[in-house]
Amino acid sequence: MDKFATLEPVRLYASSGARLLRGGTVASKNPPTLALIGRLPPDLHHLILFFLPIADVPAYARSSRALNSLVKEDKFWDIRWSALGIEKHGLGVVLDTLESAQKVQLGATRSIQSATTVVSNDDDFGDFATAEPVVGFGMPPPLSLSFSTAPTKRTTYIRVHNLLKPLALALGSTAPHLILSTLSTFFVSPHSPLASPTPQNQTDGLPLRTRAKALHLLALFLSPAVQPLRSWSTLRQALQTAMDRFDAGLLAAFDSADGRGDEEGMREAAESSWEVWTGNPTEWEMGKMWAEKREIFYVQGQWDPLANFTTDGTLDFDPMDEFMGSVLKAIQEHGLRAVRVFPPAAQVLVSFAERVANDVVAEYITTLLTQARAVTNSSIFLQATAASFKEAWRMVDALLRVAQARARDKDVAKPEDIITTTKAEDVVYQMFESNMDEYLDEEVESVKNVFDRICKAWDRELATYAPAPLLTNGSTSLSASVETQQYHQQHTSQPRFLTSQNPAQVKRNVLASFTSVLLLPVTIVPRTVGAVSGAIVSGGTAAVQGIAMLNPTRWGGSAGGGGKYSGGVSKTGWGASGNGSVYKVSEVEGSTVFEVGDADEDVHEKTQLADEKEPDVRTQSGPRASPSPTIISSATSRTLVSSSSALENKLELLLSLDVALEVIHADREALKRVETFAGYPGHYGHRIRDTIEELFILMLSALGDEHLRKGFAKATEQMREYKPVEHEVTTSVAPLLQFFELVHIGDTIQSMVQVYFDKELAHHIDRTDFLNAVVRDKKRFENALDDSVAGGLNAGTEVLMNQVEHILVTLTGPREYYPEDGPLDLGPTRGCSEVIKCLEMHCKLLKGSTSKEVLEVFYQEVGIRLIAVLQKHIKRQIISLNGGFRVIADLNTYYSFISSLRVPSIISDFSHLKMLGHVYVVEDAKDLAQIVRDVTRYGGAYRPEDIYEFIQRRSDWKKIEKTVDKTMYNLSFKEDCVVF
Repeated sequence: MDKFATLEPVRLYASSGARLLRGGTVASKNPPTLALIGRLPPDLHHLILFFLPIADVPAYARSSRALNSLVKEDKFWDIRWSALGIEKHGLGVVLDTLESAQKVQLGATRSIQSATTVVSNDDDFGDFATAEPVVGFGMPPPLSLSFSTAPTKRTTYIRVHNLLKPLALALGSTAPHLILSTLSTFFVSPHSPLASPTPQNQTDGLPLRTRAKALHLLALFLSPAVQPLRSWSTLRQALQTAMDRFDAGLLAAFDSADGRGDEEGMREAAESSWEVWTGNPTEWEMGKMWAEKREIFYVQGQWDPLANFTTDGTLDFDPMDEFMGSVLKAIQEHGLRAVRVFPPAAQVLVSFAERVANDVVAEYITTLLTQARAVTNSSIFLQATAASFKEAWRMVDALLRVAQARARDKDVAKPEDIITTTKAEDVVYQMFESNMDEYLDEEVESVKNVFDRICKAWDRELATYAPAPLLTNGSTSLSASVETQQYHQQHTSQPRFLTSQNPAQVKRNVLASFTSVLLLPVTIVPRTVGAVSGAIVSGGTAAVQGIAMLNPTRWGGSAGGGGKYSGGVSKTGWGASGNGSVYKVSEVEGSTVFEVGDADEDVHEKTQLADEKEPDVRTQSGPRASPSPTIISSATSRTLVSSSSALENKLELLLSLDVALEVIHADREALKRVETFAGYPGHYGHRIRDTIEELFILMLSALGDEHLRKGFAKATEQMREYKPVEHEVTTSVAPLLQFFELVHIGDTIQSMVQVYFDKELAHHIDRTDFLNAVVRDKKRFENALDDSVAGGLNAGTEVLMNQVEHILVTLTGPREYYPEDGPLDLGPTRGCSEVIKCLEMHCKLLKGSTSKEVLEVFYQEVGIRLIAVLQKHIKRQIISLNGGFRVIADLNTYYSFISSLRVPSIISDFSHLKMLGHVYVVEDAKDLAQIVRDVTRYGGAYRPEDIYEFIQRRSDWKKIEKTVDKTMYNLSFKEDCVVF
């Protein structure tokens, strides 16, 4: 064990500082670099070789053994081989033909090729290990060379170079007009020289396709990417001259075959010409020449674009249908021949379609839109633009049908090889781009003008008819009532929610009808009237048809017994007549008739008989046509019995479903027109999407700012002016009832906007993007409506409480709570009952028209203000012991009503108020004082000082005042107070 030395700890990874101290070097984090060749890295030498002509490569390789090895790598030769494109263009058959012909000629031409090799000795390339040129381009390889069984890129290129070099050198030593003949001699033996290479003699010699491929291969060989010889640029120019002469002969052969209808000859000439074409494919001379001779470009005079305008200034696109039918027939006929004759890569079909679109269709559309722009009505231009694009889009389908027909042949794998869907669509998109800027700008301006005109027309209608003037006795004059009633019957077509037994069902019916209208197709291309039955025609009459279809009387006409309360809303006004009649809406042949239902069946039958004789006035003059005087007179005799407030301050007329329908329909028309261009790519695609969003934002602005907000503002202002003392005592508050109807209408409009958004716009935007302009403006629209409703409810609550106080003051007698001796009535007073009826009616009306949160706030506000009104009312009364029981009965009734609202915060307040009635039925003054002093009895809602004020309204207060004061405060003012 003593022989073994102790192992010392070894640091596996010494720090860089320690290695430096020991004289070591710090290892670099970068990987080791390749060895330099001279002073340059191998990559740079590869780059130099890429730009060197082949003739200079041997000299570069002889510089060193490293460069010699570098030159022999396949990486260098692969670039030259790929530049030849032999595999890509299928040129291997040319090399095989040329090689077989040169083997035959090899024995006879060895001396000539040897002389050529001596002249261009610098082009020789051999095995650099022998330090002398062994392999020459144009000479057979010597026996000393050994080739591997698997050819490399270097050997394959050397084969091509040796085969094509004699042809390239012949270009520089031959006259331009003899180049084609000279090149042909390389493909046959000397004893069988090739005839003239013109297409007329092609059957006696080399086929046209082989000649074309040979010229194509030489063009690739003498290219900047290969540079096989030092004089390659000069030789390339000579070759280009020969190719031009060859192409000219092919053009003549193609024209001759086209005249004979020989598609086989046309296809051979076209494929040969395309093989030697080196320019831009869209500028291919043969494709342009063929397209120029089509008749479609020279018969445009037989179609008149102005024939699409009728004598009354509207559009009828039947003439453009005929025009596009001729265009599509030409595309079908000539397109099928083009795809059969021309190579798919030439894209002659696309070029032909572009020329037809730009020279024929675009010229027709430009003349049409210029005339439409000159018309005063801007909607004609918008309709014409969308319809023209829709008609031009038929070209896309025609092109795809041509491609599919050709794809059935064996030589075409799929239609995309001929024309893709994107290219076919781009033909129409690029043709129509010149009209897009003007159209999109005009569409937005037109929608603004339409919205402004609709809103201003409604404002003018409201301003034209002032409320009916009141007579001295509080009733309206007969003439004013009839005039106002005519206005209401003429200009109010929305359904009545409050008169319906189920307002929510009325709203669902409205939205169902509205959704059905949205599902109807919009005809973009104007046709004759008989051709578009069942579709909404885009134009000025479309809004009328849409609104007429949404006949509001069908939405709520079945609400026969809706007037469970007096003052129910109807077309003839709010309130009920003195005989208990209620209003209802009936429908006769599309006209709106408002009747008064009562127990008199004879009168009802007479009214129905008059209705049956009434013609369809709505269909005669639009949705707002006024009914005949017969209907008005039959209804007026009964509606004038209503209260004077029934025809005054018609708040529900401040909003209109008709206006909302017109605005939404106008926006939908514009949206459907713009959607015609929804597939546009690039810049105009973004503009179209922005325009779609802008149209919806403009609609929200028109409905929100110009209609809803103004209507609610006017309604709130008129409610604040309402004074209950100027009207008869009734449980209905006309302005508030009308405002509730207004809330229902506003909520329905908001629901219509939501349905329209979901059906028509949601698929154009990202609904989850809260930064999107449409999403933000839609939220702003909803918030503005909620704010307007909240502000109106605040004013409405004040009006309701004023009415409640007016009912209490008017219907509460002076001895209501100080009854005379006799049987005791323990039921609520008349004033209390009427107040409860008034509150119940108005609170129920708001259900279903607003959110639960707003409804709860309204109930809470009603409860808080009702407590203040009741406290004020009690303090005005003189209450006896028997009357105290009636106070308790009233307070219990109020508590039961508040409990039905199910708002916990105000239920507790009314529970404390109910306990307050006990102070009027306690006989003993000391017990009364103890009740007053007990602050816990009322849950802290009332202080003793507050209770003291209420007990002062007792009829025996003067008798018990001293006792109560002494018990409460433990003093007597007469005994304990001394006046100095």
